[in-house]
Amino acid sequence: MGKKRPRDEEDCAVDSQPKIMQPSSIKNKIKRSMVHAKLKEEKKLEKKKRIKSRDAAEKRALELGEEPPKPKVPRTIENTREADETVCRPDDEELFADNAADEFSAHFSRVQTPKILITTSRFRCTRGNQLIEELLSVIPNAHYYKRGTFELKKIVEYAKNQDFTFIIVVHTNRREPNGMLFINLPDGPTAHFNLSSLVLRKDIKNHGNPTSHQPELILNNFTTRLGHRIGRMIASVFPHDPNFRGRRVVTFHNQRDFIFFRHHRYIFETKEVNSGKPKGKTTEDGKKKQKDTIIARLQECGPRFTLKLLSLQHGTFDTKGGEYEWVHKPDMDTSRRRFFL
Repeated sequence: MGKKRPRDEEDCAVDSQPKIMQPSSIKNKIKRSMVHAKLKEEKKLEKKKRIKSRDAAEKRALELGEEPPKPKVPRTIENTREADETVCRPDDEELFADNAADEFSAHFSRVQTPKILITTSRFRCTRGNQLIEELLSVIPNAHYYKRGTFELKKIVEYAKNQDFTFIIVVHTNRREPNGMLFINLPDGPTAHFNLSSLVLRKDIKNHGNPTSHQPELILNNFTTRLGHRIGRMIASVFPHDPNFRGRRVVTFHNQRDFIFFRHHRYIFETKEVNSGKPKGKTTEDGKKKQKDTIIARLQECGPRFTLKLLSLQHGTFDTKGGEYEWVHKPDMDTSRRRFFL
């Protein structure tokens, strides 16, 4: 009979530590759910304890006249993105020189007024027509023309002769809008976008109806040279002098190379707020004293959709001899933290 191996001090230390039971290792469903609920409650209590200690440290620092501890910044995909050499800088003189000589300089120098032609692909659908109808109410000085059997190159020539400055083509597939083509006139460029997550105005709860005032345009988070070019292209669709009395706002927000489109109007309302007197006290006429404050809120007007850039082409639309500035390819998606706009 062999003797039992003496236990080392390390083994004893390991055994003395409390074992945490993982719910995934429990076969009984009722027991597993009980353990999971217990672990979830413990995590919740630990989080409350951390928040309480952090608030106490801030209060103590303010009482002593010291600076409170800086809040921790959470790690997100946006703030941990891969370094990009094409990110625009405020002191980039080359960027300013390009802006003064690019295809959109006439719009930003207010030499020309935007005039937009909107059409569809050869196969139309009901939701596509509804989207175009709502785009006509969003974009000032926009005109809809039926596509018919005309080729897109002939439509481009016709638009040039009629002094249009921009063409928007809404593509459909299986009776659902799935793409947009932006063509800047007369010299391009042409951008092709994938369209998704379309919500029409009638499907938005408590939606508002837009007025005929020229909207204010907000472009957010277009940081790279490519994103800056796409942002200037989108800005050339809207007039450069918004009418702020209309309280209309059109937003193109870029996040992880997805461009989110939103259309809002902001509303100012008067709200009655009780004065800071103790409860039970009233004025001479027997009524509680209240003061009026003005609050602002947003009301969405619609539509709502998401764009993703597929390609950017030099000049107007040309599938055969066109030269592309940028094309999205599957092998470019090497990391979740790599963005191009």
